[in-house]
Amino acid sequence: MKKIISTDNAVTSDILLLVLRVGVASLMLTHGLPKMMMLFGDGPIQFLPAFGMSAESSLMLTVFAEVACSILVLVGAATRLAAIPSIITMLVAIFMVHGSDPFAKKELAVMYLLIYIALLIGGSGKYSLDYLLRRNKSAAGKTRAGIKDPTVLIYQ
Repeated sequence: MKKIISTDNAVTSDILLLVLRVGVASLMLTHGLPKMMMLFGDGPIQFLPAFGMSAESSLMLTVFAEVACSILVLVGAATRLAAIPSIITMLVAIFMVHGSDPFAKKELAVMYLLIYIALLIGGSGKYSLDYLLRRNKSAAGKTRAGIKDPTVLIYQ
């Protein structure tokens, strides 16, 4: 029972980061994919021009953050780096797109923002592509350093 309630466990943190990554990326893709269809579709682009950019440029940056960066976050590749454009996009949504709206309209963007900030701080965790690549790179370095038996690497 004590083990179930304990929260000072590294595995718990890694599972939390996995749930946050997969959850926020999957949900954000539902916002980004329709925007991507608008960007690559034949119809007119109806999007808010931000910071003096054209509507098309603003939409391209939003699609990058909501689709490309979401895919990176989903698989745990460059999660901290991919969280930055997503944070910026959510700040634009909060302060520019919904700036004059009541908080109820901004609430979803604020929740996404908080999750992306948590991922920026926490990283991708153990259950990610980043961890797998880092582990393989580390294992290759140890093999070159003189360890001949690869089974030794598993138990270290």
